[in-house]
Amino acid sequence: MLNIIIFGAPGSGKGTQSELMIAKNELDYISTGNVLRAAIKEGTELGLIAQDYINQGLLVPDDLIIKLIAGFLDEKSESKGVLFDGFPRTIPQAKALKTMLNERGTDISVLIDLQVDDEEIINRLLERGKVSGRSDDNLDTIKSRLDVYHTQTAPLATYYISEGKHIAIKGVGSIEEISLRIDEAIQSVISV
Repeated sequence: MLNIIIFGAPGSGKGTQSELMIAKNELDYISTGNVLRAAIKEGTELGLIAQDYINQGLLVPDDLIIKLIAGFLDEKSESKGVLFDGFPRTIPQAKALKTMLNERGTDISVLIDLQVDDEEIINRLLERGKVSGRSDDNLDTIKSRLDVYHTQTAPLATYYISEGKHIAIKGVGSIEEISLRIDEAIQSVISV
């Protein structure tokens, strides 16, 4: 099973590249937000528990997220692989994900780290804000999101480097150029 984490700062191109990776590699897609919303909408036991946390303004605990992801994976047992987007975000989440995947006879194959410098990201997101009208694409919010990324999420790359599963991808250039770099990285993992 090919399990890929798409990783990078806000505005690094994860959404755009995710769509291409899913199509080319016939992957299922896991976004914790999507999994949470589906469980809540379906009224599952885990969904109701998650809704209770959300209603209280609290973050849904990691162990509950892992259980939701496990349920998704169990439904997709015939899948060729999964693209994880937005999860894990912390080292404890990565370790919990590894344990859960190992229990199912699989693991993360690779973390694709889209690397884009902050100046480029700020320019991209400001431009996106002009085009889409997204209120969170303003300079103060972008800087705050980048600060959170660098302090809380970026250390996750070190964990996957130590696992031998990190591939840095230059996230600047045309969509096609970046996609080609990602394709080459995935092929290097598949051919091992």
